This record gives sequence, C-alpha cells and structure tokens, in this order.
Amino acid sequence: MVAARLLWLLFVACASVLAVAALLIALEAEPDNPLVELVLNLADGVDLGVFDLDNPIKRFAGDNGETTTALFNYGIGAVVYLVLGRLVDRLVRP
Repeated sequence: MVAARLLWLLFVACASVLAVAALLIALEAEPDNPLVELVLNLADGVDLGVFDLDNPIKRFAGDNGETTTALFNYGIGAVVYLVLGRLVDRLVRP
C-alpha cells in the first residue's frame, strides 16, 4: 500500500511540474530566473518527448502560438500522468 501511494505521488509530481511549467510559459516568466529555469528543465525531462514543445502533439500559430502550444501539450501531459498514476496505483494496491 505504501508503494502504491509513493508511485501515485511520483506521477502527481510529474503532472505538477508540467502544469507549473505551462503556467510559467503563459505568464512569460523570466527564463533566466534559476527557479523558472529549474522548472522548465524538469518539465523538459518529464515530457517524455511525447508532449515536447520542440516536437509537440499540436503546434499553434499566431500571436499566442507558443503559449497555447505549451498549455495544450503540457496540459495533456499532466492529465496523462494523472490517469496513468491512478491506474498504476490501482494495479499495485492490494
């Protein structure tokens, strides 16, 4: 039961990193800030190349294209992490 809880928390942490990174991009946070840089680097690591902003699932164009692309792809990534985390939690839990 403890292992299931730890796995769930790991998936929630990954989803949270993606959500916070999307928020920082939307707010146009200063990328030179060490905390912002840390979160964006972590998000780049947990996006698994599937929700990557360099090769996104869907790329938006226009004035807010970069922001919309980040919100869409990182948002979907966060939801996927939460769904997978819940599934893994149910499989591991006795």
